[in-house]
Parts: sequence; structure tokens; C-alpha cells
Amino acid sequence: MQQGGPKPANSAAALEEIRPAARRPLDLLIAIGSALLVAVVLLLVWIVTDTDAAETTDPDELRALVPPSLLGLLVGIANLTVIVLVSITALEVLIRREFRQVVRGLVAGALGYGLTGAVNAAVLAASAPAGPPEVLAGAGSGGVFTALLHGYLAAAIGYVRAMPLGHLPRVRVVMWSGIAITAASVLLAGVTTSLALVLTVLVGWTCASVARYVVGLSMPVPATDRLIRELRRFDLEPLNLTSQGSDADGNQRFVADTVDQRLDIVLLRADDTAGVWKRLMGVLLLRTPVAPPIQFGLHRRVEHTALMHFAARAAGAAVPGILAVTELGAGTVALVREHVRVRRLSDLDAEELTSGLLDRAWGDLDRLHRHRIVHGNLTGATVGIRLDGRVAFTDLSNGSIAAAPLRASLDVAALLTALAVRVGEERAVRSAVRALGVEAVAGALPFLQPAGMPQALRAELREHPELLGAVRGRITAVAPEAPARPAKLERMQPRTVVSAAAATVVGIVLAYQLVDVDFSTVREADLGWATASLVVSVLCMPAAAMALMGFVPIRLPFWPTVLAQFAVSFVRIAAPAGVGMVALNTRYVTKMGASGGLALSAVGLSQAVGLLMHVPMMLVFAYLTGSAHFADFSPPLTLLVVSAVLSVAVAAVLLLPALRRAVLDRLRPYFRGVLPQFLDLLQNPRRLAMGFGGTILLTAGFILCLQFSVLAFGGSASLAAVAVVFLAGNALGSAAPTPGGLGAVEAALLGGLTAVAGLPAAIALPAVLLFRVLTFWFPALPGWGAFHYLQRRAAI
Repeated sequence: MQQGGPKPANSAAALEEIRPAARRPLDLLIAIGSALLVAVVLLLVWIVTDTDAAETTDPDELRALVPPSLLGLLVGIANLTVIVLVSITALEVLIRREFRQVVRGLVAGALGYGLTGAVNAAVLAASAPAGPPEVLAGAGSGGVFTALLHGYLAAAIGYVRAMPLGHLPRVRVVMWSGIAITAASVLLAGVTTSLALVLTVLVGWTCASVARYVVGLSMPVPATDRLIRELRRFDLEPLNLTSQGSDADGNQRFVADTVDQRLDIVLLRADDTAGVWKRLMGVLLLRTPVAPPIQFGLHRRVEHTALMHFAARAAGAAVPGILAVTELGAGTVALVREHVRVRRLSDLDAEELTSGLLDRAWGDLDRLHRHRIVHGNLTGATVGIRLDGRVAFTDLSNGSIAAAPLRASLDVAALLTALAVRVGEERAVRSAVRALGVEAVAGALPFLQPAGMPQALRAELREHPELLGAVRGRITAVAPEAPARPAKLERMQPRTVVSAAAATVVGIVLAYQLVDVDFSTVREADLGWATASLVVSVLCMPAAAMALMGFVPIRLPFWPTVLAQFAVSFVRIAAPAGVGMVALNTRYVTKMGASGGLALSAVGLSQAVGLLMHVPMMLVFAYLTGSAHFADFSPPLTLLVVSAVLSVAVAAVLLLPALRRAVLDRLRPYFRGVLPQFLDLLQNPRRLAMGFGGTILLTAGFILCLQFSVLAFGGSASLAAVAVVFLAGNALGSAAPTPGGLGAVEAALLGGLTAVAGLPAAIALPAVLLFRVLTFWFPALPGWGAFHYLQRRAAI
């Protein structure tokens, strides 16, 4: 049966995923050859260690060629560039849903680190106590991953070699250039020797080949012959096979022509869980009558789909017959049906939606309901008309048999809504009353709410927010005695689920961190550092005022703008992070003489600049954490963790539609009308300096406040590590649904100070509490006064 919206795809490319990934013997041969070469070189080094052949260039002579400070700067830029591009290329592949390629690159990088460490450990153990051979030992004093061979370089080489970057030639050149700069720098700095560097390249190349062979290529050999053989088993000789993309649940669809008929083929796969997760979320959020059915296991899904088709066909509905159900391999089942050409309701022109067609649609739905069969997913895409004029219902996988009358009322509510979108509420309700009677239509009134609608219909209702109210009004006019109170269909709101989950996670993290904390240390704070922390926290308000004044094109008075920032501190106690700030600042700028659109875009620009500066600052500070990487030119673990977390977060936003919509809804107020304001800002250097300067001073103030809070309780941590902790905690707080990120920020800062800065929980906890009191709770007190003062002056 033909359905709209297929994603074009090649049938061979779609069927190829049925078979395991292809592996090239050449990759295995390269891996074995490279590994043998590394082993032979190490053996030769061991044999000639005591001879004159072991003479090497004096590391001091190499260091004299380039100043160490210049080498450090070059390596810092090169490493940051490579790490950022690793994240970007991984995201680019994830967006294309080529997950095997990402796994191959990550496996190659991990093998590079691991094998380098193993080789270094083996050589150091075998050469003890005399020390490693001079031709392998550089002047660096790094750990096992950089003592001889360089782990970071091997991992980077493995990743770039294993990832298919042919479609991104410039990115590939930049990544190889960054790796080459780091390799040349470690050689010139004497961190490693030329022979060790060659072995490092061989190890990276070996790991890339191993990953390519073990994980496999993403272009396996097509398996169309298997499907064709199974069709022949049922005496269905296909003349051709054409891919029709995938349906709403992600199942691949094909059309095959035989001598006397056309076939619809649906491939259901055990590893395709997209539909299962949607249904599971529905079960969590909706009550049992409206929750979608969940079939765990491939064969349960196939049996339910086949049962629904047989039951609906037996009831007299116009559904295609099932001709075959066959297994194509482990975890893949093909469902073969008659092909019936259907024009979807959403594709019909207005003049084609006659009263007769509407009556036939209600008549066929009533026929299903009389047999206790419900559809469960009635939308403009699942209701259509065949060439012979009969109304057809497609996609019965969400339906059920022996259904309760309540579920039939949900079907009526869904079809009423779907028809009202096309023909208006008056015709939709009138046709339903003609076919079903007033009582049946009145019974659907409590279910006319978004929670009771299929997902696709809920998306359409966002474009027609007044439609459900209009339909309810029409039904009430026809049946005044109908129950007007909406049925309680939702167990909980999605926001409640997120808040509860966030609160649970925060509680667990805090409880784990507080197990061994001695609370008596809170009384031992150094008043000098605590006072310094208080002063810095107060100075953050003028910095925030400077940032706002720089981004707003009209002249703002300084002290009232500072008071507005205190007022923001009062408002954010009751509003989610960022929302209260945007709302109050926009109102303040409007009261100062700017138009509503100009005020919103200017405030959004200030927030957007802060957001865009956040990630680069986090990466730079992450690179500066610790000091060991300056000796061996390896990026610190903190930078790798930050990059990985940012990549996973961005990938989740891009790959999950619901999360993507939530993030876009959250960010849209910040970026609406930002570009014209930014272009105008570039033409005013004074405002540009004030805006960016205020943003940097604000961030620096918060970082120093946290640093001074740590020092107040006797802690010692690098400023770079504290900066990473604050920036990460601030990002989590902005995403948290609680006011001011309450709970999430505390947990993130506490965990970051213990994990990244290396502070004991007994110091980290009071430091975090002091920081939050000074930056979140304390400003709310003068903020209350500032809020009422500005209100009396009509400034907000």
C-alpha cells in the first residue's frame, strides 16, 4: 500500500544493512605487517643498544633550534584544532547516521593510546634498571603513554586514518597538519626521538587498520538476492524491486512487481527501536486507555501487525491482504502485502472532500468499532481513498482488538480532529453526527485534547491552536448535555518527568559526595578570602550592566542598569535559568525608549554572545588544566572529556527530534533578530568593546569568586581547573528546568571540584555553598529592593 512521505533510497543500499559489515583482507594484512615491523625495529634496537649505532642527536641541540615558548604555543593551537575537528567530524558522521564509522574512528584512537602504553611499559620493564635505549628515550618525563612512544600522536593518527574523510578534504588536511606540527614539536623539544616517532606513526597506522578490519566498512555487500529468494519461496516471482524509504517507525519499505500484481514489502528489524522508545514514552506519560501498545521483541511486533490486518479485513475494512511473512536473517522479518494505491486524506484537494466521502470514512470506522477493533493512529496520513472510491485505513500497528469503548471514543476524537483540519469543524462534526449519532460524538468530547491525539496530529495542532476548542464548541451546540470536562489522560507532564529525573540525579550525586564530609569545616573559613569572594560577586553586577549597555543600541544610564541586574537576581529565584533574565532586561530596555523588537534582539544578542564565547573559553581552560601536558605536548584529559561531553550533547540534540525542538524553543528568544544587531554592533567599536569586555569581566568575576571560595576553606586548585568547573556548571544550570539551575549547579560544581580540580569533598562542599550564597542567594536581597524601586520609577 502506498503511503506518503517516503525517504528516497536505493534498494540495494537499504537492504545492505541486513548483512554484517564487509571486511577487507588488505586491512588485516596491513595491520599484521605494521605490527611485525614495530616488533622487528624494537628487537633490532635491543640488539644494537650497546654499540655505537645507538648515537643520537643531543636533545639540547634540538631545543636550541626553536624557543620552547613558541613550541608550546604552536602545539597548543595544533592540539586544540585537532581535538575540535575530531569532535566536528564525529558529529558530521553521526548526523548522517553512519554510526559504524564513528565507532571505527574511536576504536582506532583508543587502540592507539592502549597499544602505545603497552609498548612503552614492555620496553621500560625489559630495560630496567639500566633504563630504556637512548635511541628511544627522549628528554620528556611523561607517564607510560609518552615515556617513549607518544600516545596522543598514535591515537590521533589512528582516528584520522580510520575515519573516511574523503568528502572533507580541507578538514583532513588541517587535521594531518596539526598532527605533523605536534610531531615536529615533540621531536624538536627532545620529548621523543626520531625512531620513537617513526614507531609511533606505525602504531597509529596499525591500530587504524585493526579498527577498519574488526569494526568493518560501512558499505557491505547488498543482500537483495535473499529477499528475492524468499519471495520465490511463496511463488511470488519479482520482476523488479524498488525502495520506498521508511515509514514513521523507521521500517524499510519496498515495492516489487510480479507478472500479475504489485507487492508492498515492509522490513521489520529487531535493532530498530525508534518506535519502541516513542511508545515507551507514551506509556510513561499517558494513562492506560490512551497509552500506545508496546510489543517487545521482533516476532511480537510482526504477529501484532499481521493480526490487526487479518482482523480489520475480516471486519470488512478496506485493508490490503497479507501474502507472506518470512524471516530474512537473524533479526529481520519481511512482511509482504498486496499493493493498493491510496491517496492520503492530507493530499486531497478541498473539492474532493465531499460529504459522501466523509460519510464513508465514518461508516468504515464504525464498522471497525462494531467489531471491537480500534485504529489508534488516525491522522491525515493514515486515512485515504482508494481508486475504487473506498476509504482505506493504513498503519494499523498501533491498533488493538477486543478494545474498550473508551478507546473507540479516542478514535472518534482523532478522526474528528483530522477532518476538521481539512474541512473545518462544522463539516467534521456534522458528518460524524450523521454517521454515528449524537451520543457517540458527544462521548468523544472529553477526549478532544492534545494528549489523546496521535503524535502526527499533535504536530498539526501546533499550527491550529484554536481548532480543538472550536470542535468542542460545535459538539456542545449539538449535544448540550455532553460531558464538557476533559478526561484525565496524562499521568504527568514531560516537564515533570525531566524535573523529577534531574532532582533524583542531583540528590544521588550530592548524597554520594556528602558521605565523608565533615561539616565542621564550614566554620573555619578564612574571612579575608571570603570577603574577597563577596567583593568580586558584587562587582559582577556592574560587569553585567556593561555587557547589556554595550549590546543595546540606545544609551542606558549606568546605575539604573546595575540595579536592573540586581533585580534580575531576584527574579531568577522563581524563573528557570535565563528566562527571567531575558524577560526583565527586555522590559527594562523597552522602558528606556527602545522598541519591543529592538529590545528583544539586543538582549538576545548579549545572551547569544555569552553562549558563543562559553565553548571556546571552556576548551582553552580545559587545555590549560594541569601542567604535565606542557612537558610532553599531549592534550590534558580534561580537554578530551570536555570535548567528548560537548560532542555527545550536540549529537543528542541533532539526532533526537524532541530534544532538538526543546533546545530550539529555549534558544530562539536569544537568537531572534540577533544578526542585524550584531552587524550594527561591528560598526561601533566602543559598544563592541563594552559588550564583549563586560561579558568577559562577568565570566572572570564568577570564576574568581569560585576560586576565592575555594581558598577561603584552605583549598588549592589551579585557576584553569576552577574555570572549567564553573563554565561546565553554568552550562548545566542553564539547561536545568529548575529556577537558577538550583540543585544542578551545586551538584555539577561539587563534582567538578572533586574530579577536575582534585579537591577533597570536605573543602569542595563549603566552597560551593559559599559561592552559591554569594552569587545566587545574597544578590536576591538587594535585588528585591531594586525590583520594587525600578517598578516605582516605571523602569521595568
